[in-house]
Amino acid sequence: MSEWQPTLAQHYHERTKYDPDTIAKKARSLDWENQPLPYKDYQIGTTYDLKPYLDKTPTDEPHWEKWHRLSQFLLLSYGVTAKLQTMSGEGIYLRAAPSAGGLYPAEVYLIVRGLSFLPEGLYNYQSRSHSLIHFWEDSVWSDLQVACFWHSTLENTEIAIAVSSVFYRSAWRYEDRAYRRIFLDTGHLLGNFELAGSLSDYRPHLIGGFHDDRMNELLYLNPEKEGVITVAALADLLEVNQNLSPAKTSLPSPANHTFPENIPDGQLLGYLHEKTKIDSEPQISSKQLQTSDKEDKYNFPFCLKVSTETDPIDWGEGLEGLPQTMLKRRSTRGYNGQEITFDELKQLLHFTYQPQDYWQQGLDSQPDFFEPNLISTFVAASGVTDLEEGCYYYAPNSQELRQIRFKNFRRELHYLCLGQDLGRDAGAVIFHTADLKQAIALYGDRAYRYLHMDAGHLGQRLNLATIYLQLGVSGIAGFFDNQVNEVLGIPEDEAVLYITTLGRPRR
Repeated sequence: MSEWQPTLAQHYHERTKYDPDTIAKKARSLDWENQPLPYKDYQIGTTYDLKPYLDKTPTDEPHWEKWHRLSQFLLLSYGVTAKLQTMSGEGIYLRAAPSAGGLYPAEVYLIVRGLSFLPEGLYNYQSRSHSLIHFWEDSVWSDLQVACFWHSTLENTEIAIAVSSVFYRSAWRYEDRAYRRIFLDTGHLLGNFELAGSLSDYRPHLIGGFHDDRMNELLYLNPEKEGVITVAALADLLEVNQNLSPAKTSLPSPANHTFPENIPDGQLLGYLHEKTKIDSEPQISSKQLQTSDKEDKYNFPFCLKVSTETDPIDWGEGLEGLPQTMLKRRSTRGYNGQEITFDELKQLLHFTYQPQDYWQQGLDSQPDFFEPNLISTFVAASGVTDLEEGCYYYAPNSQELRQIRFKNFRRELHYLCLGQDLGRDAGAVIFHTADLKQAIALYGDRAYRYLHMDAGHLGQRLNLATIYLQLGVSGIAGFFDNQVNEVLGIPEDEAVLYITTLGRPRR
């Protein structure tokens, strides 16, 4: 067997790591005069105002109920939930899905086959005004099917969502490492799609494998500046023929073992995105078709094992607590250092990783991910009552924490999180990681997209459950990569994807 050669995704991951010896040298001041706007303005097209349909009281208007459901779905997914005033007077519009640095690189499009209340064509969702811009009025559904390699979920559905990214919005601040954040942000949005769908009688079916250039052309995107990140067929669960079985969400791209190692800084993001595109329907191996359960790791006979089994979080009658939480969610800016309880931690883990226990409340018991079995979860407990301090591997199948390191990591966590007090003062810190080599062997370099979207999706479930329990939560995508592996005691091949801090917020 030939020796494994690093691929472009692995090269990118190494190149974009933060290192304590070089981070200060690479620091630069932001170009505030060229700060990108976090939204698009379409100068042509028909506007459909969705705000009147947020009222829960039905009217005699034709198709009011359908408009209400779609309006609620979009608001809870990516709508504006607050406006912060700034010294410049421009204001920052906060949205239902969190975004690194408040830069919101994602754009949400609707592709409509033709509905009784919404004409066929292309729509852009305008978060600021909670409206749809119908900028292309001809049918493009067959083009969508071709671009998505005739994905089965597009046969009966009438609406599809495409999420694109305007790369510079995030790269303006985070440079090449922005590619990680773009897909984490998309994952947050996908988490909202799933839960908002349950509240609005929709079921999003993710399509991560598509012909990238054709999707960009379909939406009239400039591929040098933006690109489609993922697609989802939005099934209407009130239509019998749209109650569909889950379908394959991921397709592989090539694994690029040959590439120039001197790609200039500032061009690495675009180069990786281009090389992770799919331009023809790939052959799927039997291994990629398997949907086996996630394998629990770190099952050492000597390690402390603590059960995390618990009753599901009760979201209230008719899930009344969920939409309220989605609209009021905010990233916590500081913790007071007080402990959280082990019961609270168990509930957070349960909602995030055990969706099958929430079907009785009306939530999807099998939400779509791209390949969640590739994600591993570690918990660093610094201030959790009735749980010994240390680092634990979370075994989702067994529903238990397995201790792999024994000590208080507050000092190290403060350092790992680039000196942010959130790491030091948190009661617990969740780490999502993945064996990058294993993922690339399955899905080529495109696996890098899937891993970060899945990590963001899990992170958003954590976010919402934490806020509902009146705790504080904040995701962190900036950290000293190699040092995380050292502190947690996990192999070097395990790529750290995302960190989520949990604690009691400062009042």
